[in-house]
Amino acid sequence: MPNFHRLFWASSTAVAAVAFAAPVAAQNAVTNFDIASQPMQGALNALSAQSGVRLLYPYERVSGLTSPPVRGRMATRTALDQIIAGSTLRVVMVQTDLIALSASRPRAELIRTASIGPIFAAAAAAQDEGGVVAVKPAEPQELEAVVVTGVRGAPRTIIDSPTPIDSFSATELEKSGRAGVFQALQTLAPSFNLPFRAGGGTSTIIATGGLRGLNPDQTLVLVNGKRRHKTSLINAVSSLYNGSVPADLDMIPTASIERIEVLRDGAAAQYGSDAIAGVINIIMKGDTDAGLLSATYGLNFDRKDGDLTQFAFNKGFRLGDAGFVNVSVNRKDQRLSNRAYPIAPSIQLFPLVGGVRDPREATIDRLVTKNFGQLPQTNTTFGFNGEYDFGKIALYAFGTYSKRESDLPFTYRTPNNVNTTPALYPLGYRPNEVVNEDDYEFTSGMKGDLGGWEWDLSTGYGKNKAELHTSNTENASLGPASPKTFYIGTLQSDELTSNLDVTRGFALGESSLQVSFGAQYRREGYKILAGEPASYAEGLYRAPPGQPFAGVAPQTGAQATPGFRPADASTSHRDSRAVYGELGWDATSRLFIGAAARYENYSDSSGDTLTGKLTGRYELTDWLSLRGAVSNGFRAPGLAQQHYAATSSQFRTVAGVPNQLLLIKTLPVSAPEAVALGAKPLTPEKSKNLSAGLTLQPTPGLDITIDAYQIEVDNRIAITSTLTGTAVSNILISKGLSGDLSAQYYTNAIDTRTRGIDVVATYRYDLGDWGRLRANAGFNYGKTKILDIIPNPPELTALGAGFVLFGRGSQGFLTTSFPKSKVALGLNWDWNKLNVNLRSTRYGKFTVIADLPAQDRSYGAKWITDLEVSYKVLDQVTLAAGANNLFNEYPDKNGIYNAATGSGHFPGTSPFGFTGGSWYARVQYTF
Repeated sequence: MPNFHRLFWASSTAVAAVAFAAPVAAQNAVTNFDIASQPMQGALNALSAQSGVRLLYPYERVSGLTSPPVRGRMATRTALDQIIAGSTLRVVMVQTDLIALSASRPRAELIRTASIGPIFAAAAAAQDEGGVVAVKPAEPQELEAVVVTGVRGAPRTIIDSPTPIDSFSATELEKSGRAGVFQALQTLAPSFNLPFRAGGGTSTIIATGGLRGLNPDQTLVLVNGKRRHKTSLINAVSSLYNGSVPADLDMIPTASIERIEVLRDGAAAQYGSDAIAGVINIIMKGDTDAGLLSATYGLNFDRKDGDLTQFAFNKGFRLGDAGFVNVSVNRKDQRLSNRAYPIAPSIQLFPLVGGVRDPREATIDRLVTKNFGQLPQTNTTFGFNGEYDFGKIALYAFGTYSKRESDLPFTYRTPNNVNTTPALYPLGYRPNEVVNEDDYEFTSGMKGDLGGWEWDLSTGYGKNKAELHTSNTENASLGPASPKTFYIGTLQSDELTSNLDVTRGFALGESSLQVSFGAQYRREGYKILAGEPASYAEGLYRAPPGQPFAGVAPQTGAQATPGFRPADASTSHRDSRAVYGELGWDATSRLFIGAAARYENYSDSSGDTLTGKLTGRYELTDWLSLRGAVSNGFRAPGLAQQHYAATSSQFRTVAGVPNQLLLIKTLPVSAPEAVALGAKPLTPEKSKNLSAGLTLQPTPGLDITIDAYQIEVDNRIAITSTLTGTAVSNILISKGLSGDLSAQYYTNAIDTRTRGIDVVATYRYDLGDWGRLRANAGFNYGKTKILDIIPNPPELTALGAGFVLFGRGSQGFLTTSFPKSKVALGLNWDWNKLNVNLRSTRYGKFTVIADLPAQDRSYGAKWITDLEVSYKVLDQVTLAAGANNLFNEYPDKNGIYNAATGSGHFPGTSPFGFTGGSWYARVQYTF
């Protein structure tokens, strides 16, 4: 099949859009053009970049053509006519900000109605008569998805991409009815896994999802093609993805998103560190006068809890006749849900009084666990995207700001507990941690065309600051004098990134070559600020004689989350410098070959690395193509993984006894106590990626992609098993720490291999008077195998045979604790003012394994169905109602219900949660 589509716009990105064909002022806007004589492809690209009008044209008919120079102030259409004068190219359609060209060749080769629908077929028929046609259909028509991620230079359609990629529009994200970007991707992308809870502590806050079975920070996140900064909150108290430090997509307002492109292939050679599993590129809304205001409210079916309220605003504004700014605001308020049960009356909560039960046992609220479900969170996000074209140079800027408050209610501390001071909490207490985050990123730059070379120079700065406080708690070692609220400390991370990207297309006879190169400088910083002294103090209080637990030493530090100690506080930074080159060669109308290489050097123990990638695509027939890629990649260890130090209360299984509350110290690898336990400086994770696939368009409207992949990752960074016992305590005491602590640290522990297959199909069908149907299906199967685990370091071996660096349970969180398979089916029917969107997702079975095989638990596959129905009651007002998890499915119960807390009967790693179904309603006003 010929490479038909190339779609350009002013920011050198492209949209997969629902286009409304209506000639407007965009093509008539007057611009200062400066386009040198060059190959036709470069001239059309320059025209698009300088005018802001997208161009759609038959690529293979442009190869070998040369355009005359175009200079001066004129309308876009006038400039285009000068460029294509004397060629076989003709204008066949004009839309709001899109002009489509065709060439004089048989229409069967020129127009791919399976991809672009009847709107282009009508235009082509008119073009045969030599006319310039502005088509005005009664209803908007859908264009084939066009993406800019994965191949530099000219954007390509998804079906023409040499590597697998998905594109999800703002409409698809909205119709998911989900609370954030990550949750929407969970329902839309088959190869994306988002556990309901990756673990406890701050792991419940970060929107944490993995692509193709790998960790979240092994996927690179871009915004408008620029690297996004990471969160400061490490997944430190987690089961899945322990130790990962990803970018948090929920800090980006959903109202600002035009589309999301998900590249499912290793791309470190193109984009740098972290792109082992792939790339998620957020494209923000651009040049549009449209406005949107919406409000959504939702509630769980069961217990009528988990209230979710969301507001969204977006508006575009023109800046003169050559610029725009687009602004967005989102507000989310998620309330608490809970699926715990009241505990049995026979369970003793109070100490005995004179050898008999305390009478308060009969009156106390026995729903002691309040946090077994969705945790509360409020988030307000702002975003903007703007550009102004001065002629030879265009200036642009975009950014986001988010303020988020997350509540982490912890496990109930009973009155019958040494860590409960009766004078402070006679009925026990539930510690609560609040994390207040300020997150922002600002990127600005300039771009232009110099002698046919398109260049883009930018600098971006992003920062995440998280202040931690606890309330309704105590430092039991201080006794009745203990405060009930504490400032725990602050985590802070920031990144400064500067890029220079240059690209140009060359005509080489009947073929064409895209040459790209560039450089990047990045500075990363990470900081831990200590909490108030009382939050980590080691008091000497002992309950006096006559009281329960008389003479017994309670735990030190604030319950649930002791504060960061002065010794934990640190300030670190590192620099990295990189250069890259990339070639994209359309050798023939059927064969594409791509190559990329990147050299990157870090100022810390990460050192330097050279990565490369080869891609290829060959069209066997007009409807069947082969594609494949081979690459190597890397991920530099996060500064948080190297320097994070904190203490937390966590329940662990010790010597086969479950639910033992331990004070666990996460040690930075350079700490003397970590070195004494065998810690070594962290080094980069290294990957080797292979992929091979097919793309098919067997019938009009049907697109199918099938891609198999293998990802080998060496030196994966993971946290050790919990190291506890007398021998460990003695080491910690010798280094000045409390003997009550257990320890863990991050290490390059394992080598893994992930093999899998992705299948994605999309079908579009015009029902005539009954509207349009769009169906999609996706399937992912992936299996991760551990190839090697480093042996215990000598320092750990010397402590005894019972110490294991990376235990069986920790291994399971990398291999079996999430579904190996996922099926996603979707059907959308659009008819007049009515739209019906139906989705059904099958999450495969999974097994959470433990250090003791007898405690392994398996969970069966489940189908989760979502439905939304919307109706346009007025031209500008749409009402929608929907349900997520329509049939109220729950994961299988695990049979290890915790009678003492009334919780634990559902797996936290379930990809669809364990709070059942919910309904929502939305009203939307467009202007």
